[in-house]
Amino acid sequence: MDQKLIDKAAQIIWDCWNTGKTISDLPKDCKPKNKNSAYEIQKRVIEMSQSKQIGWKIAATSENGQNHIGVSGPLAGRLLDHRSRVTGDNLTLGPNIMRVAEAEFCFKLGDDLPIKKSAYTVDEVLSAVDTLHPAIEIPDSRYLNFEAAGEVQLIADNACASWFILGEKTTADWRSIDLREHQVDASVNGVVKEKGVGKNVLGDPRLALTWIANELSQEKIGLKAGEIITTGTCVSPFCIKPGDFIDLDFGQIGEVSVTLS
Repeated sequence: MDQKLIDKAAQIIWDCWNTGKTISDLPKDCKPKNKNSAYEIQKRVIEMSQSKQIGWKIAATSENGQNHIGVSGPLAGRLLDHRSRVTGDNLTLGPNIMRVAEAEFCFKLGDDLPIKKSAYTVDEVLSAVDTLHPAIEIPDSRYLNFEAAGEVQLIADNACASWFILGEKTTADWRSIDLREHQVDASVNGVVKEKGVGKNVLGDPRLALTWIANELSQEKIGLKAGEIITTGTCVSPFCIKPGDFIDLDFGQIGEVSVTLS
């Protein structure tokens, strides 16, 4: 895809991020036709933000998540420092058409996972992980009808990224925990709204982590030590609004919370 068209698409998306406006679709001349072009637009949007990239997110790792945004498989996006908070913070939600939150297992890397010709195995990926954290994602889209935007347009728009809240690293021996069956309770204002388990995330959050390492490697992108990777929601996305207190209980792994001021 021509660089001028990449820039044009990225500028449109970035303007929507800044103003809170939405679009129906990207113009035909700069709409990505494949994942490679979509990731190039995504990269350019992040450059325009002038924000530090702190890691990666995976959208649509559960059947519910895929149904929610109308795709058949997961999508990778970038996490930005200026759109990230830590547990216990207050957050002004701002314009947001999705108005949902998600509960996610988040891994922090201690070693690089560089571009690789052959596919990474789960064991190879896990050997690069330093810590595990509970996390909240509050997604959004710059497309008014995001359910019909399609995979490549959603990737270009940073895979429905908006806000991210990181919990403290767990003190539990998480490597010995069966994350597939590990339960998470999502509460809003003290009332449990959703319950889920790790296997809702591509069968296992560790499989989701392996997926993104291989997905990005195919796109000539490596993962770096110090980056955090949040692996997608293990509960059905639940409704939120300004004034809500969101608390996610990951049991022995820990809790993460945020107040929408």
